[in-house]
Amino acid sequence: MGVTKNIQIQINKLADGTTFKYEQLDIEPQNYLAAAKAIERLIARNVIKRISTGIFYKPKKTVFGELKPNEEEILRPFLFEKDKRIAYVTGTSLYNRLGLTTQVPKSIKIASRNKRIAISNDIIKASPVKSYVDVSDKNFYLLELLDALKDFKKIPDLDKDSAIKILSGKIKKLNSTETKLLIECGLAYPPRARAFLGAILENIQTESDLTSLKSSLNPFSKYDFSIDKKQLPTIENWNII
Repeated sequence: MGVTKNIQIQINKLADGTTFKYEQLDIEPQNYLAAAKAIERLIARNVIKRISTGIFYKPKKTVFGELKPNEEEILRPFLFEKDKRIAYVTGTSLYNRLGLTTQVPKSIKIASRNKRIAISNDIIKASPVKSYVDVSDKNFYLLELLDALKDFKKIPDLDKDSAIKILSGKIKKLNSTETKLLIECGLAYPPRARAFLGAILENIQTESDLTSLKSSLNPFSKYDFSIDKKQLPTIENWNII
């Protein structure tokens, strides 16, 4: 079977609105050049569209015209390598999704440990930030919570009462294994985030051991979140003001 026909068959099998990379196509190394030319021809025929170098999508065609993939699908090729998660969305975009702010940023932030991921095209714009630990499917949603604790005072239009309830509720839903991993990841975060995490975990009366969090903090340091005991009763135990 010819390279062009092989690629066409593979793309035909993709659902409309799907994003993909070269590496997801079954291409023999010796056929890369021919494959690149075949891809360019498909782009010229509007069968597929280019998001950025080496990343494409199959547009969904409707009676109203072509539809672009949603943001989650557009970001997928950037957040994964060989089907393994290496990054996650953070910043205001994340805090909006968590219900902590109503603001929607013009540009999103993508956190990864060892790769700078920047996107700038007609569809989406993103800037890179460095994650505190290696990102995986097992921990990315925990890192999202830790980022929110770390950035608590910087989140725009934040209602602190509501935010503490939201974050406490999400942390309370974690099972013991997830909570243990949350604490392990939290130890890599700045002291203010560790103190805030400890106060929330103690307040929701988790069964997890908080000794590592407590011992990681300077007993003479204060962490200013501008919250009081009515909002989080355990703040004094973690030197939060």
